[in-house]
Amino acid sequence: MTDRGKPCVIADFSIVPIGGGSTSIGRQVAIAVKAMAKVEGIRYQLTPMGTILEAEGLAPILEAVRVAHEALVEAGSLRVESTLRIDDRRDRPRSMADKVSSVQRHMKQIP
Repeated sequence: MTDRGKPCVIADFSIVPIGGGSTSIGRQVAIAVKAMAKVEGIRYQLTPMGTILEAEGLAPILEAVRVAHEALVEAGSLRVESTLRIDDRRDRPRSMADKVSSVQRHMKQIP
């Protein structure tokens, strides 16, 4: 649990507007990320293949996904497809940085 007693939830989220007439979706992804960034309690990290979200509890994660979808629809997308993978760890607090640090520590031990 985090200091406030809420579980730390980390999610891997990707969103794809379909049928926009172009293979480029950078502008639409930017619209979605800007919308998600306004959700209270969300921390995020943009990656080349999606966005990592972190929050204390599941509700802000799900709200961020909803807001991203609505932002793309409001921007003119008639179809939006997304993938959401959630790590809802309840045994101890973990953050995005903790997960990366863990892998880096293990990498140092592997010859």
